[in-house]
Amino acid sequence: MTVPIPFVPAVPSMGPGTGGGIPPKLERAFLELRQPPADGNTTNPGPPMGRITFQFNPKELSLTKSAKWVRKTARGAKTAGPPEFNGAEPSKLTLEMFLDATDTHDGHVVKTVKQLTDCCIPTSESRQQKKASPPWVIFYWGRFTGFTAYVSQVQVKYSLFGPGGQPLRATCQVTLEEISGETPGQNPTSGALAARRVHRVVDGDTVASLAWREYGSPNAWRAIAEANGIDDPMRLRPGTELLLPGGDELRESA
Repeated sequence: MTVPIPFVPAVPSMGPGTGGGIPPKLERAFLELRQPPADGNTTNPGPPMGRITFQFNPKELSLTKSAKWVRKTARGAKTAGPPEFNGAEPSKLTLEMFLDATDTHDGHVVKTVKQLTDCCIPTSESRQQKKASPPWVIFYWGRFTGFTAYVSQVQVKYSLFGPGGQPLRATCQVTLEEISGETPGQNPTSGALAARRVHRVVDGDTVASLAWREYGSPNAWRAIAEANGIDDPMRLRPGTELLLPGGDELRESA
């Protein structure tokens, strides 16, 4: 099942007596590249390796989530048996990246395409550790955060070339496949991007405010603090990445 996820820009708030509002700040989407963890875990990504920033924000994202079901049949039966759940498939996020260098001829189309295709091969560090793994990737767009994934496929279509054959325009379709498996208590048929997700702290964030925004109750701050080893819930450093537990995990820890 593929579900298009349209993104609608937030409507700016209207200031009193001004007759208008402050235009929302344009935030560029980007893919953050992380080293695969040396210990082989599938939950916490390693150190940052850089990022691939979108030249133009995507028009839409497509999320695919499926599950395996098995039906047992009996000879002579008029109807099939009831389906039995046999496991969830990893989430897949497909996005389109448009690249254009018709004004600059600076070669960034070729450079960005190489960055994307390099995400499909193991990092040199993982090969040295005899645990070959491609970079881990997380999609960010403002406050929107995708699941931790790897790039399973890159399709590139070049549509314009310079006099010397240099690609000047390309459309890249990138497929991200979820790395971590089902977490305890996660609903395998959920349409969410992930039962657990990562939030990057911004100025003004507190553990209580995150709990209110994510779960509708500031009392859920303890679960966030425990999941991230936070000693002082009132002090969060901007840029820090916090793991936000799933709703079922909150109920289990209550």
